[in-house]
Amino acid sequence: MKTIGLLGGMSWESTAEYYRLLNELTRERLGGLHSAKCVLHSVDFAEVEHLQTTGQWQAAGELLADAARSVEAAGADLLLICTNTMHKVADQVAAAVGIPLLHLADATAEAVLAAGVRRVGLLGTAFTMEQDFYRERLAGHGLEVLVPDAAGRELVHRVIYQELCVGVVREESRDAYREVIARLVAAGAQGVILGCTEIELLIGVADSPVPVFPTTRIHASAAVAAAL
Repeated sequence: MKTIGLLGGMSWESTAEYYRLLNELTRERLGGLHSAKCVLHSVDFAEVEHLQTTGQWQAAGELLADAARSVEAAGADLLLICTNTMHKVADQVAAAVGIPLLHLADATAEAVLAAGVRRVGLLGTAFTMEQDFYRERLAGHGLEVLVPDAAGRELVHRVIYQELCVGVVREESRDAYREVIARLVAAGAQGVILGCTEIELLIGVADSPVPVFPTTRIHASAAVAAAL
């Protein structure tokens, strides 16, 4: 099995899910006591969040590029950025290393298309929902992407940063997310991408009338397949 390199800590709540899923999926594939071969560089999310909110994306990319080089030096054969939002700097990170970067949006788009869905709602941070780097990557695979209205986007973003990233899971927020999903479905969404790795801590298949696409699990599954 190849060694999977992880750029994590954004937040560590979802990176812990990555680690669990990579090992569970490897055991499912190989059986017995098998587990995933991984190298993890976990950053301080407070530093990254400051760069995000102040628009210092070049500096954020440099930070993750340095982390990627350390993961490659530690023996990783492929690379995952364990967050949707920071795929804004994916090209900068990929250019810093000689190992392949498995892009989360590409893996997600393949899963959506395999399910026969073409018009999909997207939940994520405000950066992911409002900027082009993620939506256009999905659109490049032939998907039509819908996002919540301004109030819905603010709600989804706030819950991610103020609750999920610090390990808080509230029923009131789950209900609010269900309402956002219902409005996306009413607008024509045939499925919903959980386009922030923390959202899977709050929302599952039972919370949506249409299929949901959990990006952490999708990314981890694609990584195990590539590593094997």
